[in-house]
Amino acid sequence: MKLRVILTGATGMVGEGVLIECLHHPEVEQVLSVSRRASGMKHPKLREILHEDFHDLTPIQDQLVGYNACFFCLGVSSVGMKEPEYRRLTYDLTLHFAQTLLPRNPGLTFCFVSGAGTNPTGRQMWARVKGETENALLQLGFKDAYMFRPAFMRATPGQQRVKGYYKFIGWLYPVLRRLFPKYISTLKEVGQAMLHVAQRGYPKHVLEVPDIVQLAKE
Repeated sequence: MKLRVILTGATGMVGEGVLIECLHHPEVEQVLSVSRRASGMKHPKLREILHEDFHDLTPIQDQLVGYNACFFCLGVSSVGMKEPEYRRLTYDLTLHFAQTLLPRNPGLTFCFVSGAGTNPTGRQMWARVKGETENALLQLGFKDAYMFRPAFMRATPGQQRVKGYYKFIGWLYPVLRRLFPKYISTLKEVGQAMLHVAQRGYPKHVLEVPDIVQLAKE
């Protein structure tokens, strides 16, 4: 099945890594990046919509039609943020985007990047909000929906948008992968796993790091 993908978060580390995999994959026909800022990438498969307010998609909603996969990589750090604002930028924003896509793309598979440790009943605020977001997405009624819970991810060679501390500890990746295989993957594997579930599905709808690594091999 040829994939027509909507991607968010292309100007972040995860989104950029997933976008690279999409552009290189022969079964991806088109990628529509929806972002506040331009990604800086140029490719025949890539089209970009720049839109500032993700809480109001009315001006662009008619352009979000005719796609069969969404890779939602947009996210914010909870550091220094109170729960109401973090919830608005995580739960509310994600659900609004998903609810806008659903009636316009009835055959769409929705992939959401949350993170290792996500727990809707957990004590940590971010884990609880992410978990509630996952549960709400799974109940919306998409053809398929998958929640991705990566932990440490090695950036793809050539990536421009890499978090500072990843640059300093990236050289430890081979050691960390051997010592902590349940928490270490590459962004290449995350992107490949998303493409796999969008094309062929997967029995589990919440994917931890071992699932992501396994799917990337298939």
